Amino acid sequence: MEIYKELKKRVEALGPGFAVRPVLKTTGCNGLCEKGPIVNILPDDIFYCRVRVSDVDEIFEKTILRGEVIERLLYLDTSTGRRVRSHKESEFYRRQLKIALRNIGQIDPASIDDYIERGGYNALKKALFEMSPELVISEIERSGLRGRGGAGFPTGYKWRQCKRVNSFPKYVVCNGDEGDPGAFMDRSIMEGDPHSVIEGMIIGAYAVGSKKGFIYIRDEYSLAVRNVSKAIEDAYSRGFLGRGIMGSGFNFDVEVVRGGGAFVCGESTALMASIEGRVGEPRVKYIRSTEKGLWGQPTVLNNVETWANVPVIIDRGADWFAAIGTDRSKGTKVFSLVGKVKNTGLIEVPMGITLREIIFDIGGGITGNGKFKAVQTGGPSGGCIPEALLDLPVDFDSLDRAGSMMGSGGMIVMDETTCMVEVARYYLKFLSEESCGKCTPCREGIRRMLEILEDICAGRGQEGDLELLLELSETVKEASLCGLGKTAPNPVLTTIKYFESEYLAHIRDKRCPAGVCRKLTSYRINTDLCRGCGLCAKKCPAGAISGKPGAPHIIDVSSCIVCGTCREVCRFNAVEVIGGRSE
Repeated sequence: MEIYKELKKRVEALGPGFAVRPVLKTTGCNGLCEKGPIVNILPDDIFYCRVRVSDVDEIFEKTILRGEVIERLLYLDTSTGRRVRSHKESEFYRRQLKIALRNIGQIDPASIDDYIERGGYNALKKALFEMSPELVISEIERSGLRGRGGAGFPTGYKWRQCKRVNSFPKYVVCNGDEGDPGAFMDRSIMEGDPHSVIEGMIIGAYAVGSKKGFIYIRDEYSLAVRNVSKAIEDAYSRGFLGRGIMGSGFNFDVEVVRGGGAFVCGESTALMASIEGRVGEPRVKYIRSTEKGLWGQPTVLNNVETWANVPVIIDRGADWFAAIGTDRSKGTKVFSLVGKVKNTGLIEVPMGITLREIIFDIGGGITGNGKFKAVQTGGPSGGCIPEALLDLPVDFDSLDRAGSMMGSGGMIVMDETTCMVEVARYYLKFLSEESCGKCTPCREGIRRMLEILEDICAGRGQEGDLELLLELSETVKEASLCGLGKTAPNPVLTTIKYFESEYLAHIRDKRCPAGVCRKLTSYRINTDLCRGCGLCAKKCPAGAISGKPGAPHIIDVSSCIVCGTCREVCRFNAVEVIGGRSE
């Protein structure tokens, strides 16, 4: 915002002699998160990355006024090693197909006029005046759209089930709780293109016969709350919400509900309980929410990305959407690509693309040219997929067969410095803390699994621990009340399945191969590889490394705190991981 303010000052200071004055717009995240702040100059399509306030004068004088390109600010494509003038020329963007993210980075999310200029609310007009509710549902069914919140339930089928129930009032709900670590897909859509979600909800409400909707937004997403609230206000003022929408006989109201601050509130029935003002706890789904949901009435609940797809499907047709993706997974999927990958950010790709294409073509490969080890998909309830499955197509069914899941779209890339046992422990700790505690299998089962993993990471692992973990996992999966509990063991099951040798090294050899678990790790410097640059000694916070310039250095194990800094900064891979600490 400081960059925006400085640019605004320069524009306002221009004299009256300028026939064409620059127009400034703030936008949502365009996806290349780690390269921000970003300034995109149109119509020349010049894309500047990591811009600082100190760069503003130069950008204004050289580029905006004289049309010159500042080479050092251009995006350096990690795949080709060259700087590109337009982001569209980069491998990161060229391989994507944006549907749900179609407007983000292109419009001011606080401007309804920007949304309308790009075809916004055309789909609503088409639905209200050219299509019956039955035809709208049929179009969504034919498109093959499945829920993007995790389970992948067919959206059209859900709408039809709600439509058939002859009980009123009916509700439509948008799930914007998004509590997965490393996930920010829904947040970016709500912050960068809130009207697409609102338009999708109005169309869905028209289809099922609802007159009231709720957008449930994670309480920490303050900017999303602000932008969605502004969009709702503007939609009312333009006649897209309220009574007689666009001159039709259809009425619909929507309001924002701030989340309860709990991961479990992302589960549909817990979310509805939270909207009702009750504690966010799941209930048994022997009766579907489409029959009895919010306040015991028929309810359609979809997540942010699902709703954002609806207007495009209605506008461009089901056949167009169904032609993208695979037989059972149509369209595109938005992922937050994070972790040990060069191009972290928000991406949208066709279903069926391989993990290898995402990580190495779009993501640019592993940071520091390290070795890929695993990718975790589906959030805390997902699984870790190994290198052997890098050519796995990314779709609902393929990920499920691999022991993972699509989830809401988090994708965390890990390299050889990642301990898979510690990864499982981390997610079990998160899930243990976030369990609502309503059912015993989830509450006690996850806690006991966590205790075993903590023992293994601390060097107290015993023979039989893996068998016990597998047994507990099956119990938690089968007996937990809600989907969050049933999928909680996935990180444990997949890490044992694909990385069993790493567990055995912890249990039998009392060694962490990745050098992460401190009780099972110590470092030494390979004197044949060390060049005596002294960087490790300079960066060591404990002062445990010594040596003369140009000569091999050594680590004092008794002083080493196993922080791993020496290993991270060494340019010659001279720091090696050895067995557990003697103390």
